[in-house]
Amino acid sequence: MKKISFSFFASAIVCLCTFAQNITFNQDIFNKFIEMRVGDGKKPVYWYCYGEVYSYPDGKLLSRMEGIDAANLIPVSKDSVIQLNRKIFVYTDAQTNQVLKEYNGQKVTHIEYPYQKITYVLQGDKIATYVEQGSGERITKMGPGYKTLARQIGDSYVFTSPVFLDWDTPRGKYEAYENYDFYYFPKKTKLQHRYQLSWVRYGDLPPFFGQGKKGIIQLVCYRVDSFDKIPEPIRSHIRNEAKLWLAPPKNLEEIAQLQQGK
Repeated sequence: MKKISFSFFASAIVCLCTFAQNITFNQDIFNKFIEMRVGDGKKPVYWYCYGEVYSYPDGKLLSRMEGIDAANLIPVSKDSVIQLNRKIFVYTDAQTNQVLKEYNGQKVTHIEYPYQKITYVLQGDKIATYVEQGSGERITKMGPGYKTLARQIGDSYVFTSPVFLDWDTPRGKYEAYENYDFYYFPKKTKLQHRYQLSWVRYGDLPPFFGQGKKGIIQLVCYRVDSFDKIPEPIRSHIRNEAKLWLAPPKNLEEIAQLQQGK
């Protein structure tokens, strides 16, 4: 089982002794958020994530999870950008960390998004977020959302995005809560990974874990700037089993084709 070392908690505690405060967005803070989340547009960025899946409320460890979010930046204006990304997260055995094919005799379906189109717009002292995903008659559009918060801890930043999901699907009601905490550290910290993420989700688990069962997924993540820097075994799984996720969408034309189901 791999071990991953994350330093943001210790750094945050040290800085917290100095000061911590909520701040509003301006052009500089917006630029920092975009730089961290999706890069400078010259090449793709990859967020590698690893964590656990628990049943709720008993807290039983059901599996581990590993995956990536690959993203490209499309500049629009100084205060508006488009993020083109796709993500894949696989459930892995809690003991061996091998990608699960079956669970309790049922086929395991992993989390695979062929694309997401996310637009970020600086509006006054807030960020407006618009999301598109899905294809054909199942295209989902969300936004504008204004819940992304910025916090300054010393000379580092935490960007928090709570997401409240509540919509009807062909399978019934879909409800879930997710929270993203992105950590931005300045270059002078000399960390191996300046951009880090803590993500948690509460909601229904896939049926193969048990019909109607609720659960918690928690992941810790960090950003790398090439696919080859993604750890094993997820790197080999993508190369062998999920080649679409080797890179994010290239442009808006590719998004249009995916939305048509092509």
